[in-house]
Amino acid sequence: MTKKILKSIIAVAIAAVVVTIIFITGFLNHYFSKRVKDELKNETAIIASAIELNGEKYFESAVFLNMRVTWIDTDGTVLFDSEADASELDNHGNREEVIEAYEKKYGSSYRYSETMMQKTIYYAQRLSDGKVIRVSSAHLSIWAQLIQMMQTFFLIFLAVIIVAAMLATKLSRKIVKPINEIDLNNPDIDESYSELAPLLRKIKTQNKKINRQIDQLRQSREQFSLITENMSEGLIIADRNTIILSYNSSALNLLGAKVPEERQSIYTLNRSESFRDCIQCAIRGNHSECFLETDTGDYQIIANPSYSSEVLNGIVVFILDVTEKQQLEAMRREFTSNVSHELKTPLTTIYGISDMLVNGIVRQEDVVKFGGDIRSEAGRLIILINDIIALSRLDENSVAKEETDIDLYDNTADVFERLSSYADERNITLNLNGSSIIYHGNATIVDEIIYNLCDNAIKYNKDGGSVSVTIDRNENNARIVVEDTGIGIAPQNTERIFERFYRVDKSHSRKIKGTGLGLSIVKHGVRYNNGTIRTESILGKGTKFTVELPLNREKS
Repeated sequence: MTKKILKSIIAVAIAAVVVTIIFITGFLNHYFSKRVKDELKNETAIIASAIELNGEKYFESAVFLNMRVTWIDTDGTVLFDSEADASELDNHGNREEVIEAYEKKYGSSYRYSETMMQKTIYYAQRLSDGKVIRVSSAHLSIWAQLIQMMQTFFLIFLAVIIVAAMLATKLSRKIVKPINEIDLNNPDIDESYSELAPLLRKIKTQNKKINRQIDQLRQSREQFSLITENMSEGLIIADRNTIILSYNSSALNLLGAKVPEERQSIYTLNRSESFRDCIQCAIRGNHSECFLETDTGDYQIIANPSYSSEVLNGIVVFILDVTEKQQLEAMRREFTSNVSHELKTPLTTIYGISDMLVNGIVRQEDVVKFGGDIRSEAGRLIILINDIIALSRLDENSVAKEETDIDLYDNTADVFERLSSYADERNITLNLNGSSIIYHGNATIVDEIIYNLCDNAIKYNKDGGSVSVTIDRNENNARIVVEDTGIGIAPQNTERIFERFYRVDKSHSRKIKGTGLGLSIVKHGVRYNNGTIRTESILGKGTKFTVELPLNREKS
């Protein structure tokens, strides 16, 4: 029996070594094959991107180590090969990986060389122009690896046989000894041996499960961090004791806070009363919102409680930058208020005069005068509504694409003619300088730009002053320069004069006829034509507007 056990143990040891060597060799071969394939895939993607960017020039400076790169045309013709002259190579259109790349964008295959005992792995990718880039690499086959390591395996095999023989002799005696000493009345040796195997198997299974769960948890945490760090909105997660559990960089930037220390309270990120009240409301289990107004902008804080089985676990806080939204809302309110005021003034006048006419309290000789006032105020309303409509069309880019060639010099002369009576009332001299410049664009918009600039130059001029308009060109731009000798604009108001209904001096401006929308129409008209406008002004001496419109715009 001892000899049988000895022979069995040696046989098992030998078989185990042989199987292990074959298994390890096969596993390593598979592992390195997969690794080579993955590396080829990555290299192919990198080379494909480089070709997409640089084209054929990429191959002039590229160096390829331990791999062969082939560039194949849509018909299978080899355009470039890193190891052979492309003109001497056969058509590659029938290659398995190339066919697959043509059809599915990506393709791969491998081929054995019986003489070289090597396996060559190919990976191909179709480019956007239909051509294919193929990268290949060769490595030893499993049999070549076995032969190459045969001497090492033989030494291992010999050492294992010697060790196995020694251990087998000792173990066989140990195994036989307790068997010989078995108490047939209480045979418990088999039970004691069998109890260890299930326990070890269970522990091993449990460890594998725990390790798998730890890996999944780590991956989930990394994905969460990656997503939150790329958010423009701020995110803070805190427990029910307000201790910060997680946050992203946007939250710190929006709140202007420093990186918190470990187990720091969320209250330390912002000490304003509204922020504290918002967090406390969420801690009590209620949805809460508040606004923070800071020097850098306006922010909306949204805090929500987080429950698990009806137990409050913590809170989730979002921080949104609503600065632009608040500014747009303020502009909307201001625009609505200004429009209401501008409409109310002439309507009140019209209503008052018409009420007097209806009640017959106007003298007959004053009827014509009051009728003229009604017509004047109604005309003011029509001009205001037309300006609002024009602005709305420019805002929505809904202006009809009716473009034609416009002589800016002749157009300005026509504007001067229309404004001549108004200029004569103020004894203002109109001067037109420059030469004929042809601009292709929307005639109505261009006319409104010139008319409003000239109209403003007369309105805000001094009696007996002058308005000069120069038409010329600057490189590829048509240039319209409007200068006046008027009241000028203070530096702090220069940027705001293009706002709708904005008036630098409201008490003075109310005496001047107009809708307050002229310069706003000018700004939007210039922007519509992809042009620029600059303002130069000296308070009390005059203002200069320079409009540049590109002459190389495509004709529609």
